[in-house]
Amino acid sequence: MRAALAEAKRAEAAGEVPIGATVVVDGKIVGAGFNQQIATHDATAHAEIVALRAAGLACGNYRLTGASLYVTVEPCLMCVGALVHARIGTLVYGAAEPKAGAVQSMCRSLEHPSLNHEVVAVSGVLESECKAILQGFFRRRREVSAYTMHLE
Repeated sequence: MRAALAEAKRAEAAGEVPIGATVVVDGKIVGAGFNQQIATHDATAHAEIVALRAAGLACGNYRLTGASLYVTVEPCLMCVGALVHARIGTLVYGAAEPKAGAVQSMCRSLEHPSLNHEVVAVSGVLESECKAILQGFFRRRREVSAYTMHLE
């Protein structure tokens, strides 16, 4: 999770929402990524998707059976779908995402009976650090917005 947090900091430095992810196989990071939607003009460039793409290339297979994905924030529905298709074994995330989280918050999509693959989810890992980087990012953005509006 510390490596995923480092990826989140890379996202923040790039002006993206600070979410980071890593894919681990046999104790080794084989893929890493951070949110890149703004820079790439790609709505699918979430940290999880970027990390899965990197891991697939590194492993030579889009099936990452048994791999673990670490992400700083609860994945959305799109990312949960990608985890299932990639055959990720374990999802580990830090902070819940009350508005769009598709593991426990908005919906419990990993529990859908029609899924042909089970992903074990572990939540709350380094939760306070994961939550703090995200909250700090949005707090600073609101402060800049409020200051800019005050000048007008």
